[in-house]
Amino acid sequence: MHTLVYGDITTAADRVAGHVRPVALAGPTEPGGVHLALELMQHTGSFKARGAQNFLLAHREAGTLPDAGVTIASGGNAGLACAWAAARQGVPATVFLPTTAPRVKVARLRRYGADVRLVGTEYAEALAACEEFARTTGALASHAYDHPLIAAGAGTLLDEIRRQVPGLDTVVVAVGGGGLFAGVATAAGHHGIRTVAVEPENCRALDAAVQAGRPVDVTVDSVAADSLGARRASATAVRAAQQDGVRSVLVPDAAIVRARQALWDDRRLAVEHAAATALAAVIHPDADALDAGYRPAPGETVCVILCGANTDPTDLVAL
Repeated sequence: MHTLVYGDITTAADRVAGHVRPVALAGPTEPGGVHLALELMQHTGSFKARGAQNFLLAHREAGTLPDAGVTIASGGNAGLACAWAAARQGVPATVFLPTTAPRVKVARLRRYGADVRLVGTEYAEALAACEEFARTTGALASHAYDHPLIAAGAGTLLDEIRRQVPGLDTVVVAVGGGGLFAGVATAAGHHGIRTVAVEPENCRALDAAVQAGRPVDVTVDSVAADSLGARRASATAVRAAQQDGVRSVLVPDAAIVRARQALWDDRRLAVEHAAATALAAVIHPDADALDAGYRPAPGETVCVILCGANTDPTDLVAL
């Protein structure tokens, strides 16, 4: 199995330059506040565009992008990014989603020209159908998070943040299957920057894997499950979590909902629950409790990655 290294991320950065939007940052609104990396403004509405572009461009360079196109199983965001990147490369995309995927994501997929297949109620069921489709059609199988090209593409975020936040000490990132986390933590570790990996209490694939010392299956039950509902974290993510300077924390759904509402109230940012999960860790009222958030030290320079905006904003209360 390929071990993700910082060189993979710099190669990805060169490859996707001009194909993705450089991340915008919002500074703290008060002393001791945190910087926000607004990756919700990325193409397709999430960081996933980075990995999808890196994956397809690498296969285009290698001459291994088939006429049958690409296929992927996704909770929504990875499928959107894959469909968008495939359209840019002029190849078809077939995207498998669980039937629980938000309608807003399904509608956007179809607007990108993807062949959308709804299978099962969990990501794992959609993945099994996708793998069978790839075997029978010859389509190139991508992955929502468990591939070195996907993780390396996601990791390009970290150096973009560093260039805009001098003296960055800590980056905070939500974790589902671990593609974004693995890429960001690998780059952060190279620069001596701490990574805080945040999961919902009831979608804790990475935390469970760290406790077990290997990837294990977990139950999935969270308001953020549409994006963070991987049943099992990738081995690459588990290796990244075991390096020095990484902390895994958990937050309850109530804190995620509050953080999402706060982003709307204070900044008029409509984000999906997965993005609010990262912020919930640093504004959680029990941040001193073990594994229940992250309280920055005085003077610590922190950046929270807001990873996506593919959400139905009608449940945000107007204040």
